[in-house]
Formats: sequence, structure tokens, C-alpha cells
Amino acid sequence: MGGGQALGEEQAFQGRVTHVKSVELAGDQPLGVGGVMGAVAGGLVGSAIGAGTGKDVAIVLGALAGGYAGQKIQNTYYDKRPGQHVMVQLDNGVAVAVTQPTPPEVRVGQRVWVQGSGADARVVPQD
Repeated sequence: MGGGQALGEEQAFQGRVTHVKSVELAGDQPLGVGGVMGAVAGGLVGSAIGAGTGKDVAIVLGALAGGYAGQKIQNTYYDKRPGQHVMVQLDNGVAVAVTQPTPPEVRVGQRVWVQGSGADARVVPQD
């Protein structure tokens, strides 16, 4: 089997798009250049503190804090990608809101499927 979706069932509901707003989504890279550069910088700052065992602890803590901060900065400011906040009135009367990356791009009035649930929910045009 090649790569692709996992086997199993998925919830899907039909509805009509009532509102679409363009948004920017923050990055979600698990470890990128920002994290590595932050760890290096934090380690260098930590090496300037203390002596002996205290210096070693400061280096480790500085690297950890720098890596965390660098990754947050990268995901917040540099890895932005386009997205949509989509409101859908389902055929059963329930209104749902989904924030997702684009594509697929949807428009107000369009018939759509809402697939999945929670953070994995996606709005896709009906064919």
C-alpha cells in the first residue's frame, strides 16, 4: 500500500456555506530552523553563566529555552499559510464553523461536505 489516508470511517455532513473569512494559519512544524537556531543561541548565552556544574546546567537550560522560543517565533511569524474560517449551515439545521488551510477554497452559498470532526474537520465542495 502507498501513502494516503488511513483506513476506516469518517463522519460527513452536507450543508451550505453561509460565511467565509480569509485567515492566516500559524505554522505547525515540529522542529525547524527557528528551534535549532534558538537552541544554539540559548546554549551560547548559558555558557557565559557560572562555572563548573552550574555552567553545564545553564548551557542545557539556555539551549532548551532558546529552542522553545525559536520554534514559537518561527511558527508564529515565519511559517504562516493561507486559510479560511468557514461557517456551514448543515442540512440537519446545525451550524458549524471550521478553520482550515486553503485549498480547497469554498464560497458563500456553495453546497459542501463537512468531513471529520474536531481539529480534523474539513469543508470540501460537493462534486
